[in-house]
Amino acid sequence: MEDKLNKEQIKELLPHREPMLLIDQLINIKKLQSATAIVNVKKDSFFVQGHFPGEPVMPGVLIVEAFGQAAAALTASGIDKSTYENKLVFLMTIEKARFRIPVVPDCKLELNIEAIRSHGRVWKYKGEAYVNSKKMADAQWAATIVDRK
Repeated sequence: MEDKLNKEQIKELLPHREPMLLIDQLINIKKLQSATAIVNVKKDSFFVQGHFPGEPVMPGVLIVEAFGQAAAALTASGIDKSTYENKLVFLMTIEKARFRIPVVPDCKLELNIEAIRSHGRVWKYKGEAYVNSKKMADAQWAATIVDRK
């Protein structure tokens, strides 16, 4: 497995599509352990147009969503394809989410994520979000892998 994935490779692992596919790259991948996701926050990103006019900010809930997408891509890239084929990953819990500094366009948001543990179909993660080496947000969350209907 490569130690990085581009957006097209991420699309092979996740069901998310534009505009809700938030992560542009997954780099520094350590199989089933950690990775860094890159989110290019742009002035024309769908979420900044109405949040807030004249003072665009990436919503905190979308930072958490990007954490979840990065974790799902990390996990899917490290396990056998038959394990995640015809499956979906859903967030179960979000804990200790802190939003320290607003994320504004145009920037490269780097999400450093780590798998803390897994038990069956439940995985627990933690992550920190940075722009230019400044911590913007952090959180812990759990997700589960479920069968598609």
